[in-house]
Amino acid sequence: MTVPNVLLSGIVGSTAYGLAHEDSDVDRLGLFAAATERLHGLHPPKESFVSTAPDRTLHEAAKWCRLALGGNPTATELVWLPDELYEVRTALGDELIGIRTSFLCARRVRDAYLGYATQQFRRLESRGDGSFSADTRRRTAKHARHLRRLCHQGLELYTTGRLTLRVENPQEYHEFGERVAADPTVALPLLRFYEHAFGEARAALPERPDETAVEAWLRRVRAHFYAPGARAA
Repeated sequence: MTVPNVLLSGIVGSTAYGLAHEDSDVDRLGLFAAATERLHGLHPPKESFVSTAPDRTLHEAAKWCRLALGGNPTATELVWLPDELYEVRTALGDELIGIRTSFLCARRVRDAYLGYATQQFRRLESRGDGSFSADTRRRTAKHARHLRRLCHQGLELYTTGRLTLRVENPQEYHEFGERVAADPTVALPLLRFYEHAFGEARAALPERPDETAVEAWLRRVRAHFYAPGARAA
């Protein structure tokens, strides 16, 4: 998959969290800028490109901004990666990292992270009493690990305004996943604990994101790629 004008791209997912094992896929996420003149035509350019083998997702800059402003955990993690996991990092990408807190607000972070964690729990619930195939058991353990990670990272972001992607004790997450794979109801107390923690915590985030800063960055991107045959970032 060849996409022009990639501004920022890196390795995300289990590798970034420190939860990868030998059979884990390597997931990549990034954003690109469509040529500005194409945005004014009858048929707007494609907003996302997704490929497998390797697993890679690229969102157009405006779409990525909308996802991040909505608190989307997957989009958000792109601007909080450790430096060594970035594979493409342009000047405009660095500017985006520099305004990463502008995308955050308390309500959207809480709703998005708890919402995604709840989705993971519903998947676990639908798998019954643990009497299922080895493949389903592996996927159940994976969903449980991500439920715990989303809860922990979401609360950190909500209360500190910062996001640490690499989990502190990966073995605890793997052990939790195995317990949930044997009995999915084990996950419910954890989810309830974090729902209460979010309710009691004092948010370090503002009530609204700083859309002015985001808009200014996106307009710099549009100006940079305005001319036909625009230069690389």
